[in-house]
Amino acid sequence: MTDGWNWRQPDGTPTTANVPPHAGPSAGSSAGPGGVGGPAPSAWWSDALHDPWRNPQTPTAVVVQAPPLGVAMLPEPVTDPDAPRRRATAPVFVVTLVTALLAGALGGALGFAFAARSGAGGSGTVLGSQGGEAPAVVQRRPDTLAGVAQRLAPSVVTVRVNGGGGSSVGSGFVVTADGYVITNDHVVEASSGRATVVFNDGSTESATLVGKDPESDLAVIKVSRSGLTPVEFGDSESIAVGDPVLAFGTPLALANTVTAGIVSALDRTISAGEPGGQVRYYAAIQTDAAVNQGNSGGPLVDGAGRVIGVNSVIKSLAVDESAAGNIGLAFAIPINQAKRVAQELIDTGKARRTVIGAQVSGVGVGQEGGVRIAVVDPAGPAAGAGLRNGDVLLRLDGRVLEEPTDLIALVRKYPPGAVVTVEYRRGTDRQKASVTLAADAK
Repeated sequence: MTDGWNWRQPDGTPTTANVPPHAGPSAGSSAGPGGVGGPAPSAWWSDALHDPWRNPQTPTAVVVQAPPLGVAMLPEPVTDPDAPRRRATAPVFVVTLVTALLAGALGGALGFAFAARSGAGGSGTVLGSQGGEAPAVVQRRPDTLAGVAQRLAPSVVTVRVNGGGGSSVGSGFVVTADGYVITNDHVVEASSGRATVVFNDGSTESATLVGKDPESDLAVIKVSRSGLTPVEFGDSESIAVGDPVLAFGTPLALANTVTAGIVSALDRTISAGEPGGQVRYYAAIQTDAAVNQGNSGGPLVDGAGRVIGVNSVIKSLAVDESAAGNIGLAFAIPINQAKRVAQELIDTGKARRTVIGAQVSGVGVGQEGGVRIAVVDPAGPAAGAGLRNGDVLLRLDGRVLEEPTDLIALVRKYPPGAVVTVEYRRGTDRQKASVTLAADAK
């Protein structure tokens, strides 16, 4: 019984049936044991001597042909057909490079867009030396909040006043190139007529009082310096609740401070003043921008850097005024009113007060509320429009009237000669009248 591997008989004679199919001349031999001069069969496996199925009596040997002299034998390369093929790296590298470039470009574009919108954009130019000679100044885009702050900085000043047994610190802003500055009356009320103005670069100038109007809480001072950068005025009648704003000033003696917020409300009527002192009336712009003591007189500006108000009042939970601080309720005098008063102070040293020609004594009754007229001046605007004693005023140009303060503050906001529409109730009848406001006789 054989499995085909034993292809010689025990005496060494090869059998015909078991001669390997590839038997041929053995390397280095011309005759094999099966015949004289004929080709000798050669081993067709490489480890015949150690084959466990080999006939131990068969003296077969494997003869390997020696390589030519001087030629080194190198192993034949072997390829595993089942091994995973290695992909070409060039296409992968190209795809990776293109993806990285696209991702970088997209990231840079988004980063620039967000930075420009928030004011931290990389589109600015760096001015100044990096070698220690001067600090570098990053110039922001003019339409960002940071750009607005940089543009307004030279126009905002700190106002220091000594007098009345103490000193006070407030703010102001330049309105003409030759040195006129607007501030609050309550900032300079203790002044003997002089103040010190500190600019954003730290330089100082003495200032003289031009005029003030305690009831509207506005004042104008002047410094002897030319070539100043005046602010740009906005229109306080064109702003809306939700518009972004910046407040500038020197809160708690911290000069060159800028805070941000929005317009929280319009025509917020307020009366303020100490008992026995001057009562001030405001139809104010309310904002949640952080404002503290020392911000008084500084500008409130819109997102384009135009002044829309004069920071004047804060509302606080503190009983003591000296302990009052920001709780997100600050109020500014509308710039349309401030411009008019300031111009009159510059031109004449005093401001006209707008009146309606009627005195109110209390609130109306019923669901509509309103304020009741106690006395009508026979020669005043109210009488000219047909209003009478006892009429209940409900609205002034669409603004609801709930307290006597509302009527006074709103009337003061308008210039003399302005025409306003008044809704009123007489008995059970509801009527309207057009009133031409006037300046008082003072």
